[in-house]
Amino acid sequence: MIIIHPTADVSDQAQIGDGTAIWHQAQVRERARIGQNCILSKGVYVDFDVRIGDCCKLQNGAYVYHGAILEDGVFVGPGVILTNDRLPRAINPDGSLKTDDDWEVGRIHVKRGASLGAGSIVLPGVTVGEFAMVGAGAVVTRSAPDHGLVVGNPARLVGYVCRCGRPLTSTGRKATKEQFRCDACGEVYLLPPIEIAAILPLSGPAAGGQR
Repeated sequence: MIIIHPTADVSDQAQIGDGTAIWHQAQVRERARIGQNCILSKGVYVDFDVRIGDCCKLQNGAYVYHGAILEDGVFVGPGVILTNDRLPRAINPDGSLKTDDDWEVGRIHVKRGASLGAGSIVLPGVTVGEFAMVGAGAVVTRSAPDHGLVVGNPARLVGYVCRCGRPLTSTGRKATKEQFRCDACGEVYLLPPIEIAAILPLSGPAAGGQR
């Protein structure tokens, strides 16, 4: 069963999966695809053509703009913004108002199980890896590796996290990889050493907007 609150605005052209709940004053635009068993909380905005997988949670006031793809099991905290314009301007050089033909959509890809902390901002051209975690208030200008923990403005890789969300502890090198262990659940991972994984290409200017 799909639940859509009477105050929500959901386009007839959107595809909503079974078991998904869309709550107070949320808006889902044309051709958005939302998977099964998702929760869209109060005031969430999902732009046209956005793709959201199964079992995702979008908390109050999260904005997911055109160009974003969220895989299964993604957590989007309160007030998160996924932008799509790296060079935002209201007008062209000649002073005319910009239209849809005057810009190039920026893409964001958030992979399975990743979490975006409250108030974080993700810029276009960024991929957030599987089960990565973005700290609250972070401004993500670079891609984050699988299981990466990124914090700050601009966000920097400071460690790794387990699938259960707890920080991982290094237990030594294994050739070109480093072994990490979760002290909470005992899961063991082989991941790139932090100093190598942290060398990620910048995605471009740090300005971000939406269209």
